[in-house]
Amino acid sequence: MKDKDQRKRSASTIQRSKRLLSLGMVLSLMASLFAGCSSSADQAEASGGTAPQGDVTLVIGAYSVVKDSVQDIIPLFQKKWKEETGQTVTFQESYEASGTQARAIVGGFEADVALLSLEGDIDKLTKAELVNKDWKDKPDGGMITTSVAVIGTRERNPLGIRSFADLAKPGVKVLYPNPKTSGGAQWDINAIYGAGLKESEREEGKKDPAFAKAFLESVHANIESLDKSGRASMAAFEYGVGDALVTYENELVARIKKGAKYEVVVPDDTILIENPAAVVDRNVDKHGTREVAEAFLDFLWSQQAQEVFAENGFRPTNPEVYAKFEKDYPVPSGLFDIEYLGGWGEVRDTLYSKRGIWYQVLAGI
Repeated sequence: MKDKDQRKRSASTIQRSKRLLSLGMVLSLMASLFAGCSSSADQAEASGGTAPQGDVTLVIGAYSVVKDSVQDIIPLFQKKWKEETGQTVTFQESYEASGTQARAIVGGFEADVALLSLEGDIDKLTKAELVNKDWKDKPDGGMITTSVAVIGTRERNPLGIRSFADLAKPGVKVLYPNPKTSGGAQWDINAIYGAGLKESEREEGKKDPAFAKAFLESVHANIESLDKSGRASMAAFEYGVGDALVTYENELVARIKKGAKYEVVVPDDTILIENPAAVVDRNVDKHGTREVAEAFLDFLWSQQAQEVFAENGFRPTNPEVYAKFEKDYPVPSGLFDIEYLGGWGEVRDTLYSKRGIWYQVLAGI
């Protein structure tokens, strides 16, 4: 009888998760109005016009959250490249959830430069022999920005949320994206799971994966919507769905600067997010764009570009730029990085494999 009841609960949990995923798909359609995924060239082609022509065209495949920053950086690079070489660079841009973008590039989308949410998505490109394995030889191990996982709440934080543990309180409706499609979601889940490990260390004197799983389960029990990407979750939140949103700090900072009335809650225990970029070697060699692609990638670490990232809510990797913005980005007392969870290899095996902790939580087992 007990097994029968357990099967019923598991079936009910799976059905609820499917409904949430369906809701997330609907909300992601609304997000297209919010995020967009085309450049001026794409828009011209869609309207039947002629795409603008330059001396060289560079194709960018990026994760959705970085869109505003990239579109601010592109004109700065175009001006610099024109002054140095006399060439006009035309950009074609695609913005999608990080995992979706990586799969698209592996599947044949011929991006010259990839800006993705997490190292694992660049690893997919190296395994497909699209990106050389030395991509991490760039400054900061190939990471162009950092951020932290935070909680967004409604104006004045009416529910008094201060930590990830508060998201498990009765009646709190939580949003974060689906880690199957979104690199941002993996950072969010890593942050919550890692906060559980931190709490277990305080209570038990050591990391306890079972405690951390239960901690993650308690938060996920309050999930209102699983969305395709971090930008889709932000769009749903702006539409009025949910009480609290787990997302990148930069995503909320950028929206607040544009007038959104939210609060940013930085938990004491949260994860350092590191965002990589790389030249897609096979494609630049095919297109003859290696020189300009390498120059654009290097430009992302320049003071100009790093200041743009900082103004858009990212934590810059350039030490001089970070010093300029340090008061805006204090370091949380319990900040941990991916190595605290064992590194990406361990995280993929323990959290996101077919029988991993995340899928156990999703299925209610």
